[in-house]
Amino acid sequence: MRVLIIGSGGREHALSWKVARSGKAEKIYCAPGNGGTAQEGENIPLKDSDVAGLVSFAKGNVIDFVIPGPELPLTLGVVDAMTQAGIRCFGPSQWCAQLEGSKAFAKDIMQKAGVPTAACGVFTELEAAKSFVEEKGAPIVIKADGLAAGKGVVVAQTKEEALEALDQIMGGVFGAAGSRVVIEEFLVGEEVSLLAFCDGKTALPLPSAQDHKAVFDGDTGPNTGGMGAYSPAPIVPDAELEKMADIAIRPILAEMARQGHPFTGILYAGLMMTKDGPKVLEYNVRFGDPECEPLLMRLESDLLEIMDACIDVRLDEVKLSIRPESALGVVIAAEGYPGSYPKGMEIKGIDAVDALPDTKVFQAGTKREGSRTLSSGGRVLCVTALGKGLAEAQKRAYEAVAKIDMEKSQHRSDIGAKGLRRL
Repeated sequence: MRVLIIGSGGREHALSWKVARSGKAEKIYCAPGNGGTAQEGENIPLKDSDVAGLVSFAKGNVIDFVIPGPELPLTLGVVDAMTQAGIRCFGPSQWCAQLEGSKAFAKDIMQKAGVPTAACGVFTELEAAKSFVEEKGAPIVIKADGLAAGKGVVVAQTKEEALEALDQIMGGVFGAAGSRVVIEEFLVGEEVSLLAFCDGKTALPLPSAQDHKAVFDGDTGPNTGGMGAYSPAPIVPDAELEKMADIAIRPILAEMARQGHPFTGILYAGLMMTKDGPKVLEYNVRFGDPECEPLLMRLESDLLEIMDACIDVRLDEVKLSIRPESALGVVIAAEGYPGSYPKGMEIKGIDAVDALPDTKVFQAGTKREGSRTLSSGGRVLCVTALGKGLAEAQKRAYEAVAKIDMEKSQHRSDIGAKGLRRL
């Protein structure tokens, strides 16, 4: 089987690493890929937004199977385009991808499906949005409606902060993504990620995971694409997975199918565990990054077989095999991220970490230059380890982080701490 993976992050390195271990892939391409994916296959200089170029490449290179990693190509309709070209592609249609591409669309689907979520208002006019904030007060949550690389959400503690966020978002800081905003009630609780394989009818949940969005320890500082993750999250043990899927995943599948658009792919619910029970913050329509890295470290089943079953609507025949260990990943980022940051720093120690048992460095913002690996992005690496429990996975991951040598880097030192407090 010839496989094309779309994207360039740590998630795409994890996907290519997992597919390479399937034994079914004779050739793996990654577009555009990074320094890590280059070790698993061949990088192709095509942007993840170039749907026409990706389809042309897939046809010209007799690609059998396509796996889009990020949200952008999904919202641009890459699955529809590949399917039309007769190429199997794992993920939701462009219509279904609106679940992530538009927070207002997702809210409408949630309400019709009866999924518990925060009360909200949707606005396209700045003054009307500001009046809503004045009326509701703070704390309050301001969200850009469209895609903003995980950075379009502001949890405003004061009215002034909320009004400033509206000025920025609707003033164009995220471009067209901020032309419409969703303003939500502030939910108190702990966040957890629930991901499930879906074939339009059946949902097969993966173990829970917990991401760490804020850039600094103690969940302080601005939001990022994610500074680390672990699985399972003690707040949602394995015994609760089916119940959570019944609340947050299966009603969405039923509603999408009712509207004539069955959802195939990964459906990812961001849950807030409140005193009134779980409530959905938002949906993603692909693997999270960095949740993907620890989840795929734990997945023993053949990834391509599961994805095939999703496309063929026979997921009810599949049973996931998951390693019993915990997995924890720590993101090493460039100093200054998520703001401006330097590039081109040499990274040493990756091979030493990869040589350790049950430990893997998933590369994100990296590129190969001769025999050297250099940084090329904000989030550079996700150093991931398995352990008999969360404490051991954390210990092993941070021991591995200590072996990585990169100037002008930063990482959080408390990934997993929230989970350990629950044990």
